[in-house]
Amino acid sequence: MSGRQGGKAKPLKQKKKQQQELDPEDMAFKEKQKQDAAAKKAFMANVKSGKPLIGGGIKKSGKK
Repeated sequence: MSGRQGGKAKPLKQKKKQQQELDPEDMAFKEKQKQDAAAKKAFMANVKSGKPLIGGGIKKSGKK
């Protein structure tokens, strides 16, 4: 039984992540993704609350 160790095993050490320098294009892309996600979240909240998707509704002709 010499292969077994008592107690809790220590986790393996991970290398530290290096800070990646982002290009202006990458930063703009990430910002656009955040805006799209926020717009989608707001849209889904409107859908769940039962608000109409289009504000116009049914248009009636002027004929009588």
